[in-house]
Amino acid sequence: MLLSTYTKEFRYNFKIAYPVMLGQLGHVMVGLVDNIMVGQLGAAQLAAISLGNSLVFIALSIGIGFSFAITPLIAEADGENNIETGRSFFHHGMILCGINGVLLFLLLLFIKPILYQLNQPPEVVELAIPYLEIVAFSMIPLMLFQGFKQFADGLSQTKYAMYATILANVVNVVFNYFLIYGIWIFPRLELEGAAIGTLISRFFMLWFLYVILKNKKKFKSYFVWSKKEHLNKAIFKRLFALGFPTALQMFFEVAIFTASIFLAGMLGTNAQAANQIALNLASMTFMIAVGFSVTATIRVGNQKGKKNFTELRRIAYSIFLMVLLIQALFALGFIGLKDILPTMYIDNLEVIGLAAGLLVVAAVFQLSDGLQVVLLGGLRGLQDVKIPTWICFIAYWLVGFPVCYYLGKEETFGVTGIWIGLFAGLTSSAFMLYIRFNYLTKKLIRINRLAQTQ
Repeated sequence: MLLSTYTKEFRYNFKIAYPVMLGQLGHVMVGLVDNIMVGQLGAAQLAAISLGNSLVFIALSIGIGFSFAITPLIAEADGENNIETGRSFFHHGMILCGINGVLLFLLLLFIKPILYQLNQPPEVVELAIPYLEIVAFSMIPLMLFQGFKQFADGLSQTKYAMYATILANVVNVVFNYFLIYGIWIFPRLELEGAAIGTLISRFFMLWFLYVILKNKKKFKSYFVWSKKEHLNKAIFKRLFALGFPTALQMFFEVAIFTASIFLAGMLGTNAQAANQIALNLASMTFMIAVGFSVTATIRVGNQKGKKNFTELRRIAYSIFLMVLLIQALFALGFIGLKDILPTMYIDNLEVIGLAAGLLVVAAVFQLSDGLQVVLLGGLRGLQDVKIPTWICFIAYWLVGFPVCYYLGKEETFGVTGIWIGLFAGLTSSAFMLYIRFNYLTKKLIRINRLAQTQ
């Protein structure tokens, strides 16, 4: 098949993907701003943010995973031009997101004492606990925001969440500046100030996105809450059937990166700070791939609704090709700038040297990381989530984590060994997910052709 068959889709793929990319980068930028501004206080404070966020990221992965169930269902209903069905999925999805936000907030408060049991530097744990307590509450507005975002994404309207997230970053920077360092009339709260800035910014972006969507003509019919409409257990079950496995997929991946934080912490404060710098930079390039993953979910879901499986496969492969090309550029950037990028965070020469070494490994796994996340997005568009969940578990915890653990010991490769394990897990995931997507799409095309000939 000619390369132009795929490249002609690049423009439209990018049109859908770039607002998601910027929106996802906005989420990471909240962490980046916290890291850079807190990093000026010292390595212990930077390590504390890393440790506190390690639990937040796990909770976040679960909540976002559940919210991802909304997008393919809305996209399929949109492909069928069925507003009533789409509205029902939206309303039930928002209720689930609200419940998830409250439950995740309570969960983080309940499990915070575990930080004392993870063999982390005591001064880092003492700094991390107050930060975690405040950021935990921001799970409630963030999960509600996710519900609105995934609904709009399902209708291919990805730009509004981007606007909300970008403005929320401005709010976060302003409050961070005043509250971390005690500028003007504000008290110097250091890490707690960063947490309060994050909390305020997440309430702001929820309010902003709600106001935009509610008042746009395209969305008005979805915001009609009929008094006759009752909660439907079957719809909750369908959302849960898609959302729970997706939450597990994200949990397995985020958990192995969280494990890398704990393993790095066992090597010392400097190793943990370097690990956090490399993770934060790798997260930014990963969010570009997430934009294409959402695009894959939307476009595959639309074609599934139209039952055009040949076109579905061609469009999906165009997205996979785009991600590989873009992630290859990021890989070259990481290698070329490995000694410069860590200096944005901290002036500790040992931490900078360790982080530079980790960025070389991060460059190598850019292709695997990007490909596996868009494959998951494509499979989510097909509403195939159970087998991919097992694939994620095998790749990250039966392949990746053992390598992280054995190569990450101080007497072997140290923190670099941990990242070699991450590379092994991501590459295994990409390989197995590709086999799954290739098998399913060929099967759907074959079944559809048989049905047409009968």
